[in-house]
Amino acid sequence: MVSRGLKRLYTFLIFLFLYAPIIVLIVFSFNNSKSRGVWAGFTFKWYVELFKDAEILKALYYTLLVAVLSAIISTILGTFAAIGIYNMPGLSKKITLNLNYLPVLNPDIVTAVSLMALFRFLKMEFGLATMLLSHIVFCTPYVILSVLPKLKQMNKHLAEAAMDLGATPFYALRKVIIPEIMPGIITGCLMAFTLSIDDFVISFFNTGNNVSNLSIEIFSMSRRGINPVINALSTLMFVSLILLLLIINKRTEKNEMERGV
Repeated sequence: MVSRGLKRLYTFLIFLFLYAPIIVLIVFSFNNSKSRGVWAGFTFKWYVELFKDAEILKALYYTLLVAVLSAIISTILGTFAAIGIYNMPGLSKKITLNLNYLPVLNPDIVTAVSLMALFRFLKMEFGLATMLLSHIVFCTPYVILSVLPKLKQMNKHLAEAAMDLGATPFYALRKVIIPEIMPGIITGCLMAFTLSIDDFVISFFNTGNNVSNLSIEIFSMSRRGINPVINALSTLMFVSLILLLLIINKRTEKNEMERGV
């Protein structure tokens, strides 16, 4: 009994240590004062001011635009890449899989500077296009890793049977393979969307004038001085990511139940 109580206390202290800064941020986003140390009453005024700020709304627009486009494009690229990798012979498959792991394991700052150098070498003008391309680059490997397990679970003879019955390769892909791996595709798309919204480092190095997402905007606001609007904006971003995480977990649990895990 004492041992169970100590375990629960230890778990509580660990989660308190991890989430105390976020709890303070969320609580003071409702504080009726600019002070971070004095509670002056409950208010929604920082949230109201947040949605009156043209710069914030512009950053929100670019954040969602880049997140949606990069999620769609990286999902298409990642799905076809995963199908190609799955059908590769042994050694080529191992080499390609390891190459796919590199962008995932690579520090964000290295990826960011590398992309910036590439865009400068290609003489591309920094702005929405470079930010979108950089998000597609770092999101695609995650989509591949989400789709590959569904391909391994799929009966590989299904597509062959469809083609034996007269289906063209494209028809078999559209009617047999894609529906079988759809849960992995949706999970990869949601993951790409979440990663894009959450990114700061790669966006910061690969954006241009007049193009900014929410993470860059928060960084800029914090340099100009602490504003409670930052708390409100950070709270909304945190809640949005939590919701997406819950959706991803729900889908993962559903997939595991379907597999009988």
